[in-house]
Amino acid sequence: MGVISLILYGVVLLTSLPVGYFLAWLCKDEIIYRKWMFVIFYAFVAGFIWAFILLDNLPVLLCFAYMTIVTAVSIFKGKDKKFLKE
Repeated sequence: MGVISLILYGVVLLTSLPVGYFLAWLCKDEIIYRKWMFVIFYAFVAGFIWAFILLDNLPVLLCFAYMTIVTAVSIFKGKDKKFLKE
């Protein structure tokens, strides 16, 4: 695997942070009920671990990593009361 492809994978994973903030901003009323967000988060973490250990498929691993980061950002921004009042 080349250095350029690793840099591109890192850039793609970094784009999950603004996407998570944007989804948290769009779905402020759903984030208040975080019970299901935690279920989704743990499902993505389990999928990430499954893809890392059992599969040798990098696109599936990156997909689970991306969705895990997006969901984590949404959950943690949901705890910020100033963010939810805007």
